[in-house]
Parts: sequence; structure tokens; C-alpha cells
Amino acid sequence: MPSKKTVASTVQKSSRSSQIPPALSALRGVGNWKEASDWLKIRGIEDIECITPDLAGVPRGKMMPSSKFTSNTSLALPSALYRHTISGEYPEETGNFRYEPRDSDLKLLPDLSTLSIVPWESDPTAQVICDIVGSNGEDVAYTPRNVLKNVLRLYKDRGWRPVVAPEIEFYLVALNDDPDYPLHPPKGRSGRSILGGQGYSIAGINEFDELIDDIYHFSEKQGLEIDTLIHEEGPAQLEINLRHGDPIELADQVFMFKRTIREAALKHGIYATFMAKPMQGQPGSAMHIHQSVVDIKTGKNVFSNPDGSPSKEFFHFIGGMQSYVPKTLVMMAPYVNSYRRLTPEMSAPVNVAWGYDNRTTAFRIPVSDPAARRVENRLPGSDANPYLALAASLACGLLGIMNAAEPTAPTDDTANEGSIDLPRGLLEAVSLLESDPALTGALSPEFIGLYAGVKRGEFETFMQVISPWEREFLLLNV
Repeated sequence: MPSKKTVASTVQKSSRSSQIPPALSALRGVGNWKEASDWLKIRGIEDIECITPDLAGVPRGKMMPSSKFTSNTSLALPSALYRHTISGEYPEETGNFRYEPRDSDLKLLPDLSTLSIVPWESDPTAQVICDIVGSNGEDVAYTPRNVLKNVLRLYKDRGWRPVVAPEIEFYLVALNDDPDYPLHPPKGRSGRSILGGQGYSIAGINEFDELIDDIYHFSEKQGLEIDTLIHEEGPAQLEINLRHGDPIELADQVFMFKRTIREAALKHGIYATFMAKPMQGQPGSAMHIHQSVVDIKTGKNVFSNPDGSPSKEFFHFIGGMQSYVPKTLVMMAPYVNSYRRLTPEMSAPVNVAWGYDNRTTAFRIPVSDPAARRVENRLPGSDANPYLALAASLACGLLGIMNAAEPTAPTDDTANEGSIDLPRGLLEAVSLLESDPALTGALSPEFIGLYAGVKRGEFETFMQVISPWEREFLLLNV
């Protein structure tokens, strides 16, 4: 038997011989194409998925051998990809919604800072998020990542940089292969379906220990960082909180987390759903967004004065949220189902009130020191495309600062009773998005025209479906 010293020496030599250069050791992202090629070779990657979010936030793209990916291959997708509904249909041309006459190609431009492995694949596979550009390399204003980037440029023009931290709620549900039947919570390790009223329950989380372990393992292998995980109020409803950071990076993380959580759930024979209201009578699922703004030169929080008091920018940001969020709600509540979550007397706000540590308001100011002063937008649903929800929320706050919008007085009492301050349905929300020239300037007329056309198409598809409510109450009574 070798001595402990000999074993230790052997391990050290092995470690030195297999040492990966620091630039290539990161779990997520490389700096250039040479590093990308080496990163893939070191990990024995055979295939790579080049993906990009469509308007719904669904990953679209192409898979190819890694050798082709690094050989300066031109990757393209048809422009019609951004003109179909969530059900895969193509709406009629109306208003400013038009198809590109030639349905010409758009190019996929890999963002190498997002390169990571795909941990649930059996063969060594990597993935990279791509930007979309035109045939000559020009920006395409209506694609989700570019919509958010354009809003961030408006901040940069003022010497500012937004900081965000999303919180994503979702449900675990039993397998359901017939959409006519309601969803049900899955059975946990106890062999019983978990019930509601489990907010912050450790036992509720422990019911799905192995699945949650896989979520953590999959996330770690992709370089995705979870801050905290809790059980929410609904049965088998969980929430993941992400650390604050750059809006593009955090939108990328939400985009990848949704995919990761679904894959982990499928591995255990259940579904994970990000529908805003998957089960009748249960709380909906939100994607709360914490927002602050820092000065690029100083790194100081723009929402706080040097003496620690709230700045005028802080109040104008809130005023902008109150004024403009109802008009951009369709980017935070993008489907017919989204408005089932936004109902009175439930956990989601239906107002535009704001208040200090008041969860019944749409815009909550968490308790914090001046350096961390921020505004939490509690309106977006977890069904929203993270790039578009962040773009809308940040644009509303910035327009408030630019126009010196004055907020109402903060609300100290329950704000979620009485009147509803938001559009009550998809068509009303679409019309509001089209109604304000300031939003058109911030988000681009190309995006608003295209998005509105797709949403109207989705509504028309929904109207073709006869619901159980109609059969129950209209069949024999009218």
C-alpha cells in the first residue's frame, strides 16, 4: 500500500497535468472565438445549441456539431419566426402589423459570454444565447433581447446603469396529457399531493428534495446562481430569487432557468409550469422585479441623495411606473390567462399604488439602506418574456424621470381592495400599448406594431375555444 505522502504527490501531479487555463475554466462564458474553440475541446463537446428567445420567450434556434459552430458558419432564421402566435399560427396583417415581403433571413450572432454546457443532455452538448441582426449586421429592433438593449442605451445616454433582481414563481404539477382536464399538484416524497397554505414551509420544499437538488446541480453546471428558494402559498408552488445584476444578464438567466426547471421536473416525471394562473382558486405565479439605478462613473445609487434621503429621481421613477405601467402591462401580462391572476382579493396587486414594505401595492419599496434603495414591480407574471418585462418596467421608470412624473402619496393601508387600476383583458392592454408616443419612442414602433399584431392574433385564436363555463351555464339556460 503506498504511503499517504505518495498518494498526495500523485494527486498533485495529476492535478497539474490536467489544469485548465483560467480563461477556459469558467462554467459560463468566454471572451473570443479562439477561447470558445478551446473551451469546447477541453470539455469534449460534440453538439452546440444556438438559441434565442422569440416574442414568447420560447428558445428558438439551431443545433449543430461544435466543429461547424467554430468554423465561421453563418447562422440564420426566417423573420417570420417573430410573427407567429404562441400556438404557432400566423395572424392576418392589420394596423401596423405587417409581414416582411420576402420573409428574408435574420442572422444569429452568438453572445459568447453566455456559452455553457447543457447538463441534462446525455451526449456532451453546449448552448449559447444569440442576438439577432439583419443580413448586413444591423440591429433588428423588434427582437426581445434588442428591445431590452435599446432601453438600456437610453439609461447609458444619461450616464446611468439599471440594476435588477427578478423573483420567479412557478408550479410543479402532475403530468397532464389532456388539456380538457384541470391541473393537479404532484405527489411528493410522502406519496401524497401537497396542499396549499405552505408559504415558506421547509417541509413543502423537502417534499421535492431530489428534484430541487437537480435544479441546483443543473444550474451550477451552467454557471447560473440561485440566491434563495422558497415554497410559496399555492400547492407545490415554488419561488427562485436571483442575485441582482445587469438586466441583460438577469434576463438571460431567467430565460435559462425556465428551461432548466422544466427539464429537471421532466426528469422526475412531473411538469413545471410558468403559467400565470394554472389552477383555479389558487394564487397565480409572478415574476417580481427589483429595480435600482446607479451612476456609471461613481457607482452610487441614483435613488439616494448623499445624505441618504430619497432623491427626486427615486420619486419620479415611481411616478413613471404609476403612469406608464398600465400602458405596458401587455408586456408583463402577455396572455388571456395572465389576467386571471390579476384579480381583486388575491395575492397579486390590481392597482398602481406604491408604499413602503407594502405587498398589497403594485410598487413596493423594500426596507433597505440608502445604497440598496430600490423599487419592486409586483405586477409581471412568470409567463412574461423576461427581456420584454424588464424592458417595459425599466422604460416606464426612465420616462417618469425624464418627464418629472410626480407619484401619489405612499399607501399605508391595504391597496388591493376596491377598484381596479389596470386593463382587465388582453385587447384593452394591447390598445393601451399602442396609445402613447413616448412608449413608442422608447420601445420602437417596429416592436409595438409587431407585438400588438401577434397578441391580437392570439386573442382571436382563444375566442375559437368553447370553455367549460360556457357549456355549464349557457348550454341549457339561454
